[in-house]
Amino acid sequence: MGRFRFPPWLDRTRPLAGALLAIVPIYLIGLIYFAGSPVTTDVLYSPVQPVAYSHAQHAGELGIDCRYCHNTVENAAFAAIPPTATCMNCHKLIGAKSDKLLKVRESDATGDPIHWIKVHDLPDYVYFNHSAHVTRGVSCVECHGRVDRMEQITQVERLSMGWCIECHRDPAPHLRPQEYITKLDWVPNEDRRRLGEEIRKKNNINPSTDCSTCHR
Repeated sequence: MGRFRFPPWLDRTRPLAGALLAIVPIYLIGLIYFAGSPVTTDVLYSPVQPVAYSHAQHAGELGIDCRYCHNTVENAAFAAIPPTATCMNCHKLIGAKSDKLLKVRESDATGDPIHWIKVHDLPDYVYFNHSAHVTRGVSCVECHGRVDRMEQITQVERLSMGWCIECHRDPAPHLRPQEYITKLDWVPNEDRRRLGEEIRKKNNINPSTDCSTCHR
């Protein structure tokens, strides 16, 4: 019997097979790492901002309403990032010479904006309208958590498609009276679901779960 020989083309694939054996494990390790990274999943993502702005101090201790800085949430899709002029409304007098506010004063003097880092950043293929939620009883706290306790803003919710659909299918537990929309420490005096169902009926809230609602 003749000795079995592998076909010549198989020898030519040996370098490719070697490269794959070296690359594939690295690729899989990287995939596992980045799939669980806060930058990818967003949960616990908390970048250091160019100015150390404390929501705990401003929204919590001082009780400044979210809408003072994010003044478009009730009438626009996006929550506006406040211009430097909004900061200077107070800080022309308060902490006017503080080193912590040097970049704010420089921005005010030059007109160059402060490059804040967006924390709650949805993919470009997702459409989300802040006003549609805020004006129907969905508080800031439902998506952003207790920002009035955060020295540095941290994302606490997944903001994934599944997470959004869960709320759209059962919105009642996430609804509250309109006057408490920005009162992040609000606690209802009655059953939360029952109150939410009343608000849902009153405002005719029937969230869509159709793909085209968010992917337009």
